Amino acid sequence: MRKFKTESKKLLDLMINSIYTNHEIFLRELVSNASDAIDKLYLKSLTDSSVQVDQANLAINVAFDKDARTITVSDNGIGMTSDELEKNLGTIAHSGSEEFKAENAQSQGDAVDIIGRFGVGFYSAFMVAKEVSVTTRAYGSDECFRWTSDGIEGYTISPVTADDPIYRAQSGSDIVLTLKDNTDDVSYDEFLSEYKLKDLITRYSNYVRYPVKMLVTKSRQKDKPADAGDDYKPEWEDYTELDTVNSMTPIWKKRAADVTKEEYAEFYKSTFHDWADPARTFSLHAEGALEYDALLFIPGQAPFDLYSRDYEKGLELYSSNVLIMEKCADLVPDYYNFVRGVVDSSDVSLNISRETLQQTRQLQAMSRRIEKKITSELGALRDDDREAYEKFFENFGRGLKYGLYQSYGSKKDELADLLLFWSAREEKMVTLAEYAAAMPDGQAAIYYAAGDDRERLAKMPVVKAVLAKGYDVLLCTADVDEFCFQAMRDFEAKGLPKAYESDEAREAAAQAVADGAEPELEDRTLELKNVSAGDLDLATDEEKSAAQEATKANEDLFNAMKEALGDKVEKVAVSTRLAGDDAPAVITSEGPVSLGMEKVLSAGPESGEAPKATRVLEVNAAHPVFEKLRAAQDSGDKERLSLYAGLLYDQALLVEGIMPTDPVAFASQVCKLM
Repeated sequence: MRKFKTESKKLLDLMINSIYTNHEIFLRELVSNASDAIDKLYLKSLTDSSVQVDQANLAINVAFDKDARTITVSDNGIGMTSDELEKNLGTIAHSGSEEFKAENAQSQGDAVDIIGRFGVGFYSAFMVAKEVSVTTRAYGSDECFRWTSDGIEGYTISPVTADDPIYRAQSGSDIVLTLKDNTDDVSYDEFLSEYKLKDLITRYSNYVRYPVKMLVTKSRQKDKPADAGDDYKPEWEDYTELDTVNSMTPIWKKRAADVTKEEYAEFYKSTFHDWADPARTFSLHAEGALEYDALLFIPGQAPFDLYSRDYEKGLELYSSNVLIMEKCADLVPDYYNFVRGVVDSSDVSLNISRETLQQTRQLQAMSRRIEKKITSELGALRDDDREAYEKFFENFGRGLKYGLYQSYGSKKDELADLLLFWSAREEKMVTLAEYAAAMPDGQAAIYYAAGDDRERLAKMPVVKAVLAKGYDVLLCTADVDEFCFQAMRDFEAKGLPKAYESDEAREAAAQAVADGAEPELEDRTLELKNVSAGDLDLATDEEKSAAQEATKANEDLFNAMKEALGDKVEKVAVSTRLAGDDAPAVITSEGPVSLGMEKVLSAGPESGEAPKATRVLEVNAAHPVFEKLRAAQDSGDKERLSLYAGLLYDQALLVEGIMPTDPVAFASQVCKLM
């Protein structure tokens, strides 16, 4: 017995048990090797006129024998001599395919696609086999040889005579795997079935360029007997037929003009196990230092587990049409985790097992290009088919918002224009750019209200007050909305009508437009403001002055109300947001945490006390209730003033969609007042 070169036992054990993690890929590796062998013969026929090859008959055959517990992978490729067996299979990590590619780099072109690279794929067979034999005959030779090994100590190479049943009449190789005995942990018998082998071929080697054939069981109706009566019922029988089980030509390698929308949809549904057609299909072809093809899909519906911990993002990664990873997470950012598709490149740097990628600039470059393509296609969908885009956003918009929040706003240039929000004034979904384009002169911010119900938000006094000023309000009902806006801070609106600092400049510009000039446009940074937080600065100077005077004149009243409410509020003051008898009071907040954020954070799974909003009770001095407060204070009725203050505070919380701390006490106070 010949010994493997290098520290064979250690290295081979490492190859079999450490490099590969998935037993199933042994068939992928053997089929890839067979494809390489055929490619070598085909290239030889292109460069040597004496070599005649019938391209139509080039194929790979896979068979199994359940009784003998063997799997056979055969090809009619270039085959190997005894010396080549010694060099290619006796020297671990020597890649004959890689050597062949280097020697024929100038001549192989697109007609040949050698897959092998590391010289270790063959040894993956020992993950499932206790013995592997290779019977091979080199092209142009009459000699046939057999290589046999148990994958432990070494191997034997022996000649095969013409009278031996395993002798090959033509060039090529037969690889026979005798499977290991079953253990408590692994049942190797699963590979001895037509269904399992077909599944492995279609999953990993579906797009190998040569036919992969198997004897496949089919069913057909028997001929009706001549003497059968009218009550004859058709009978069926099973039969086997040599059938091609792989597709060979990847759909992403075809020209888009040659593929119908229905064919793309069928590929998407069968590959990614979805029953609905994709919302959008697009492809990407990159050339240059890094070449790859990508076929990407925006699903028509969200998978049920999209926002669960178990959901795995990623695109299928192929190298030379061979599946390397079913979900390569590094190819898409988290906020595009819903995108499905395939990426195929022979240039990516794989690790030795071809199961994972090396982290290289190539991978980063592919990821950036794919991300830009997705962003561009989503923008096109938004502009071309608004109804379809709104449906898409309903399914996946939350992920885009999380992308902005998790990137601390650094991705707002890429994602902000893709967001949709409900316009209280327009009563429809609008983009931030559309909101900005519809703003009246003088508006310097985008206003929004956050809560869990759109109808309730529209009725809130603070929302109605902003609408009354002529400014639209975005009604945000997703729990991530306000966090998204906090991360963004502002929005860069493009192409807005120029804001002039003086009436003279405005009038001059208007006259210029009347005389035929183009209106002046400018980009403007708009702050994002919650209508319930901080000072919106919407009041006129007169309104601000009146509020300050009223606050000062009623300082004793507000101090008494603050004392009654304790640490529930930071202060009590006259509101500049409320007018007339719309509402007697509102709760607003100061600082980075709003009431809406407090509500979301308190409902989260994190242990410990959630951050609280710094609450301010703003009182409407023009409301009739204010006179009741003033009367209670003037009469010295502290008990009644405390009752009024508590009721005002709790009812203002209810308007915000927040339950009072003590609902029973609130109900008791209402009854007491009645």
